[in-house]
Amino acid sequence: MNLMKKITLAVLATFAVSTLAACSLYTGIPGRDGGQETSQVTHKKPDELKIGVSISTTNNPYFVSMDNAIQAMAKKNNTKITVSDAQNDSATQLNDIQNFISQNVDAILINPVDSDAIVPAINAANNAHIPVIAMDRGSNGGTVLATVASDNVAAGKMAAEAVKDLVGAHAKVLELSGTPGASSTIDRGKGFNDEAKLLGLTILSSQSANFDRTTALNTTQNMLQSHKDVQAIFAQNDEMALGAAKAVQATGQKIAIFGIDGESETHDAIKAGTVTGTVAQAPAKIGEMALQAAYDYYQGKEVSKTINSPIYLVTKDNVGEHNW
Repeated sequence: MNLMKKITLAVLATFAVSTLAACSLYTGIPGRDGGQETSQVTHKKPDELKIGVSISTTNNPYFVSMDNAIQAMAKKNNTKITVSDAQNDSATQLNDIQNFISQNVDAILINPVDSDAIVPAINAANNAHIPVIAMDRGSNGGTVLATVASDNVAAGKMAAEAVKDLVGAHAKVLELSGTPGASSTIDRGKGFNDEAKLLGLTILSSQSANFDRTTALNTTQNMLQSHKDVQAIFAQNDEMALGAAKAVQATGQKIAIFGIDGESETHDAIKAGTVTGTVAQAPAKIGEMALQAAYDYYQGKEVSKTINSPIYLVTKDNVGEHNW
């Protein structure tokens, strides 16, 4: 994170905390009635709730699916929601969440851009006693009511096992990692690298492509020039896998490509033979489970701190299944 972004985040975080001191309107959220801490949650029905939703980026079909599912479920239950797109910028996300706090929302659903940079925003929501639910990526600080996500360590492990099964136990692999600092980047990388070591896979190089297709295309082109003997590429999401596939196609090489997410375009690529497999997640389910956690909280039900959504390996043998 560069110096200017750190300064921006610090200023916004300070503004968030100072603004919260002026909030005294009763909203039914414990601790927000005149600053009095209580253990009692005022019950509210879904149609009485106002919820803020912060998405890291809507320039990725995965998060669009999550966003659409939340909006559809909210509409069905007459829940008022406001959705913001952080455009993969942590300072923008912090500002968006401060706006939600100023609007006295009942809960905030956050898909963090960065698991460290999101901490000031979560602390600000904590100070306002607004429950926070993290989606797809966790936070490295602050208190969240729940984190709803796939088991990203297990997803990385599953991808390594697929490389071993479909390419070979001693396959030579390039890795495209996601946004530095994001919990999904860390967890998918850990799952894949730990399992690759156990299975005897050789990771020739690992470079970040920020979960972005175009970045992955360019990064893969550079990596292929340095590693002519590569047999497989593991990309930590499908967008990067599709970018890698385009780079490989341009060289005419036969290289197996694996991703994580399971987006529709990847299913098409598996059918066409340009991508070998993906660990499919359920972003729509993550969104629905996150919103349901907010509903459960305001019905006085117990909410688990960790809510796992399912994952599935998709190859040419079952392509078309688990498609979102």
